Amino acid sequence: MRFFVLALSVALSRAALVPRDGAAAGTQPDAAGLGELPRSAGRKLTGRFLHLTDFHPDPYYKTYSSTEKEAACHRSKGPAGVYGAETSACDSPTSLVNETFRWIEENLKGSIDFVIWTGDSARHDNDEKIPRNTEQVVSQNEMLVTKFTEVFGKKDNVDDTDPTNDFTIPIVPTFGNNDILPHNIFDEGPNRWTGKYLNIWRNFIPEEQRHQFQRGGWFYVEVIPGKLAVISLNTLYFFDSNSVVDGCASKKEPGYEHMEWLRIQLRLLRERGMKAILMGHVPPARTDNKLSWDETCWQKYTLNMRQYRDVVVGALYGHMNIDHFMLQDFKDITKDAKKGRMESAAVDALRASVAVDGEVGVESASDYLIDLRDTWAKLPSPPKAHSLAEYTNEEEKGGMWEWISDLVRIQKKNKKKSGKGHKPTFLDKIGGPWGERFSVSHVSASVVPNYFPTLRVFEYNITGLENLVIEDTAPASVIPDQEQTPIHDDEFFFVDDDAGWTDALKQKRTKKEKTSKKPKKHKFKVPSPPSKSAPPGPAYSPQTLTLTGYTQYFANLTHINNDFVGQDVSPAHRDFSEAIFDEMGVEVEGKWKEGKHGGKKSKKNKPKPKKFKFEVEYNTTNDKVFKLKDLTVRSYVDLARRIGEANGKGKSFGAGFEVEPAEEVDAEKKGKKGKKHKKKHGKHGKHKKKSVWFSFVNRAFVGTMDPDSIEEIFECSEIKGVAEIEGEVVQEL
Repeated sequence: MRFFVLALSVALSRAALVPRDGAAAGTQPDAAGLGELPRSAGRKLTGRFLHLTDFHPDPYYKTYSSTEKEAACHRSKGPAGVYGAETSACDSPTSLVNETFRWIEENLKGSIDFVIWTGDSARHDNDEKIPRNTEQVVSQNEMLVTKFTEVFGKKDNVDDTDPTNDFTIPIVPTFGNNDILPHNIFDEGPNRWTGKYLNIWRNFIPEEQRHQFQRGGWFYVEVIPGKLAVISLNTLYFFDSNSVVDGCASKKEPGYEHMEWLRIQLRLLRERGMKAILMGHVPPARTDNKLSWDETCWQKYTLNMRQYRDVVVGALYGHMNIDHFMLQDFKDITKDAKKGRMESAAVDALRASVAVDGEVGVESASDYLIDLRDTWAKLPSPPKAHSLAEYTNEEEKGGMWEWISDLVRIQKKNKKKSGKGHKPTFLDKIGGPWGERFSVSHVSASVVPNYFPTLRVFEYNITGLENLVIEDTAPASVIPDQEQTPIHDDEFFFVDDDAGWTDALKQKRTKKEKTSKKPKKHKFKVPSPPSKSAPPGPAYSPQTLTLTGYTQYFANLTHINNDFVGQDVSPAHRDFSEAIFDEMGVEVEGKWKEGKHGGKKSKKNKPKPKKFKFEVEYNTTNDKVFKLKDLTVRSYVDLARRIGEANGKGKSFGAGFEVEPAEEVDAEKKGKKGKKHKKKHGKHGKHKKKSVWFSFVNRAFVGTMDPDSIEEIFECSEIKGVAEIEGEVVQEL
């Protein structure tokens, strides 16, 4: 009867969110149904928020400079456009940053509730003639804070003594691996960088959390006071390339402390009836060929996502520059982790090779995406002639009570089948009708034009909160009497010169290597799971605060820069998707992304760009390719399963069900819109005519890849015209 209890709880909780008639004058209903809230001057919610990541501003960028490695868009003659050198390894010119914020002000200001800003707000260290230093990193981050102030700052708040009350909406930042020196290396706090960013972000960090931030760079903001918090994770403590820390197993490591802090915050939010969005820079990528986090940190994070699945709304990251998502499978949590025991991660087949400077061994973007696809190919599939929606979508079943009845019927049917020979059903395999075996991480593409500049606007459910007024003076976080970890003296905290800081880190890394002992199992507290009577959380069942969709925007710099429009920029001679990247997104092993205009020079003496604008690449609410009805976990599990089918070739996908072979086309005869061709085995086997895998890859690279290259490199075929029919757009370069 658990399904019945959970479903009934959902129904009752939704009913509680409906504003009550006859509320007393001068009051507004509390969306949690706990009483009346006083009305006050302020703003109402719009049900939208903005995600920005990886600006990488470069004040040394020069228009019409070379994109070659030796020049890095800083010198020589070449194709670098006025707003950036798209598809190259060059960073963002100041003009791109300015125009991005201008567009945000003109098109989004007043229609979003908060901003999530996931780091890497300084240029890469990619030019030996202009090495980075602390002053540059700080000034570039301060420049972006200034841009946020210009757009979202309160014009009449100049003399306000409260630094956290200077913006019209909350802005929540986090560190990127290039926001520090040396890049990737972030020592336990307090350190020089927690101190510097405490000052740079003084307007964003709640006063009562400044102590915690200085300790480790983590904090949270109640973006909807009493309802929704955004938790800013310092993922550099989890990052496998940070060689001065060692995961999250030992109590001596800052990663351990960070995970303990996260566990406590999620527990307190649960006790207060609140929900949380997690955000960070480096996502928890984990495939056969790529591991971004130390395995011990991934284990604890995923355990928290499982145990607090009633609290967490979603998780947002940047860093990787490609637009995609990833699933965390709770079945990958080890038995020891579930029992509160953890051994420091050893170097094994899962862990990427580590270079001398501590960076993770390189991996091509194509191999990484193919790894995801092959993993998703093993996801459970519904029986033939059924979709996931038919098993889980209550809206299609005639309402809540009919849905409850169906769940009870399914539960009884499963009980009858139970026994020694009973095989798990499809719902068993995905964690029930809400897919509670998984969690989802959203990874947005970057502003820096490694492909095209992008930004993303999320929509979320505000049912019952439509009339909630957020006061201008509302505190950003209000957990009472929370104990703060005391700040202690640290030998590295006072080192403020670049050379001295680097030397100190090297000494600590050497000392750690010498004193390392045999691995031992460390104990930690396992988070409590949701109550058995608790309804599924907003990440699983549509309800208030559920993420309902997003709009992906991009700026087509080829058209905007207006230097090479109409020219042949075929990537046949140089396909950047084959390139190998390091953790900074820069090609290694002697390779450098010159971009699709590499080696060219503009024929113009003076730039004549078109008006800068972002335009819609795709919108999940009306997207006929991904077909995401919302951003719940079950929607993504279904999408991942369909993407995984691209490698099927008519075989089973690990769920005990056969998937019918997709319709095939002769690759040489593709091209006529709507015309059927004779079925024939193509070069890469059987693939769907309207391939969601093709669209997934195309969108990952923001439409900058040539369709033929996608087909060849990623082993997926697509008929000319199908993209147009299905709402998919392959950008022209």
